[in-house]
Amino acid sequence: MSRRIRVGTRGSKLARIQTEILISHLTALNPSATFETVLIATAGDKVRDRSIADVGEVGVFVKELEEALFKEEVDVVAHSLKDLPTDLPKGLTLACVLDREDPRDILVSKNNVKFKDLPTNATVATSSRRRTAQLSALRSDLNFIDIRGNVPTRLRKHDEGECDAIILAAAGLKRLGLTDRVSEFLETDVCVPAAGQGALAAECRADDEIICRLLKAADNRVVRAEITAERAFLKELGGGCSVPIGALARCRDDNLELTGCVTALNGSKIIKRKLSGHAENPAALGQRLAELLIKDGAEIILSQLRLSAPKAISPP
Repeated sequence: MSRRIRVGTRGSKLARIQTEILISHLTALNPSATFETVLIATAGDKVRDRSIADVGEVGVFVKELEEALFKEEVDVVAHSLKDLPTDLPKGLTLACVLDREDPRDILVSKNNVKFKDLPTNATVATSSRRRTAQLSALRSDLNFIDIRGNVPTRLRKHDEGECDAIILAAAGLKRLGLTDRVSEFLETDVCVPAAGQGALAAECRADDEIICRLLKAADNRVVRAEITAERAFLKELGGGCSVPIGALARCRDDNLELTGCVTALNGSKIIKRKLSGHAENPAALGQRLAELLIKDGAEIILSQLRLSAPKAISPP
C-alpha cells in the first residue's frame, strides 16, 4: 500500500505517544505506507473548568475525532479505549485493538505514602467517579476531589500542593516514562479498572475497505476478547464516564474471566462479581455478568448516581 494515511489524535503528549505506537504497528505490516498525524482538540481537552462528568456522560474525548472521520479529514483515529463509548456512530467501526499495557490504577502521593497510610482527611484528586467510589469504600475518611488536565498537568498540581495524592492510570505513566512517580500500584482486586483501560484502539469508516483491512491485520485477538467482554458489560449497565463501573477481563487460553463492579459514590455499597466463560463468546459473558449485578441491586445504585452532581471541581 502506497497510500498516505491521515491519523487523527488528541494533542497531548500521551495521545501522541499512543498514536506513534499505532503507526509503528501499521508501518511494520505495511512498510510502503506513509502516515500523517492530524491533531484534533476534543471537548474534554477544551473544557478544563468542569469535571468530566459535568462536561458530558459519554464521548467527551472522542466526538470531534469521529466528526473528522465523517468529514474525511482523517482516515483513522487513535483512542485510549477506555474513552471510547460502547455505542459507535453508524458508519464507523472499531477495526483494531492493540497490545494492552498495565490496566491498573496507580497512586502518586507526598513522600510516597501508600494508600492505606494516607493521613485522615488527606485530599485525593481524581477525575474518575469509579476510582472515587471504590477507594471511598476502603477509606471513607479521605477527601476525594476532581482534577482536570493531562498527566503532566495533574502531576504539577500535586507537586504544587493542590492535593495530597492523585490517582492515575498506570498505562499512561508507563507510556510517558514516568513510573518513577508511582507511589503504589493499586491491584485490581482493590480498584477494578475502567473497561478497556490500558488498551489502544483505532477507529475508521466502516466502508473504507483498504483501511479496515490494514487495521484488522494489527488486531490483537486476545485483547479483543477481553475488551469485548468488558464493553458488553458496560453497555448492558448503560455506563459512561460519570458512573462508577469497573470491568476487567483476563484471557487464559480459551477461558475468559471477567470481574465487574458497581459502587455507590460514597463507597457505602459495592456490588462485585466474577464470571468465567469461553473466549469465543466474550459479549455474552459481559451481558450475563451485568444481568447478575442488576439482580444484586446495581441498577438502584446507577439510577441514583446518574442524578448526582460531581463532588468538587479543580481549577484548570
